[in-house]
Amino acid sequence: MFGASEEIRVEHLQNNAMEFVHALCSVVSLPVEVLLRPAYGTRYFPAPITFFSTLMMIVLPAVITLFTNFMRMLPLTRPQAAAGMFGLSDYAHVYFLVAMVHGFRLWRRMLNPAREQHSEYEGPALPIFQWIPKGGSFWFVRIVLEPSLVLIAAIVLPDFYLVQADLSLYLKLAALALFAKNFISWFRAWEYIRKILDTRISGPIIGKLVENEATDEELAPMHLASFPKNIDPEIRKAAAKQIARSYSQDSTAF
Repeated sequence: MFGASEEIRVEHLQNNAMEFVHALCSVVSLPVEVLLRPAYGTRYFPAPITFFSTLMMIVLPAVITLFTNFMRMLPLTRPQAAAGMFGLSDYAHVYFLVAMVHGFRLWRRMLNPAREQHSEYEGPALPIFQWIPKGGSFWFVRIVLEPSLVLIAAIVLPDFYLVQADLSLYLKLAALALFAKNFISWFRAWEYIRKILDTRISGPIIGKLVENEATDEELAPMHLASFPKNIDPEIRKAAAKQIARSYSQDSTAF
């Protein structure tokens, strides 16, 4: 009916793609977010995301160490020592230490749920963002300021020989992942509100469609066409009810 099945399949494909990208970016950015949002709730990071992120911080430093040792064993090769004080393995040690602290904090909240208002809240941003213009905007901080801070650190710190190339590369990827994750979260919130508004606006138009009074200009935004003039009134009402049911189900599917 008026291409609804095709639109639903495309929407499901979009939702599945966003879920995959959001989960992947969450895995990459979690070791950075625990420092940017130190007061996050008990259910902000799902258990699978935490598991794969921890696995990433175990495997990546080990792979880099094995590759470096292998290169040193090759004849006629003299790999240069990494320039910088801290590498990805050092950051992994910091991450595991911070994770232990957060684990104890979250455990206390789980034993006493009254310690937090909402378990999925990521917590307030760092106070430093309050000094920046628009630092009080929730989504602007999440989408722009926090990824920018990580990216600036990844670019500037190697020049001062504070971080090595592997850690710098990870921070750049984490900044991109943090931006994508937060943008998808904002898009979901916007889409949810937009669907509610669309449903509210389409209600009176569907009512006019039942009475066969809706104009083509009113039906165009909803991708609908007016019924034939000689159609049976009962069939028209039944079809209009089916259209209204489809729109209501689509608005609550998010």
